[in-house]
Amino acid sequence: MRIDRLRQPSRWEDWRFSIAEVVLDDGGFGRTRRVLRDDGQSAQWLFPDLPVTLHRDEAEGYYLNLSSGTPVWFVMWRTDHADPSMAWPEIVTLSYNEAGRWLDAQERVDNCPLDPGVRDALQDFVDIHYRPEPKRRKRPASFLAPEERR
Repeated sequence: MRIDRLRQPSRWEDWRFSIAEVVLDDGGFGRTRRVLRDDGQSAQWLFPDLPVTLHRDEAEGYYLNLSSGTPVWFVMWRTDHADPSMAWPEIVTLSYNEAGRWLDAQERVDNCPLDPGVRDALQDFVDIHYRPEPKRRKRPASFLAPEERR
């Protein structure tokens, strides 16, 4: 994963971070963060070794991501309170639901487009493991007591 940083992009911000891209690690990236470029004004860091594991109980979240029209990687990232010029990714997921839980917990979550190969593999996983909840028949209001009708 690559994170980009800009120094004072506006008078209201000292630093701006963005998740630039998520790249599949073929094992050649190493295991520690690398600075790709840092000229004092802008910087790029590569963060390898962030595993993404698919779980059957998150199949609905993967389905929602795929059906959104533009499937993405969801990246939860943090900044260093002692040094606000530093940021790093914590977790990466493909689940819309998991990303929503992070947002509910007031975490920073950004996204990056999903490449076609990963999208196809995720679709295969969803096709095997996702089963939508069956729709329940709604009882006609005439069978309900008047105080139960809405």
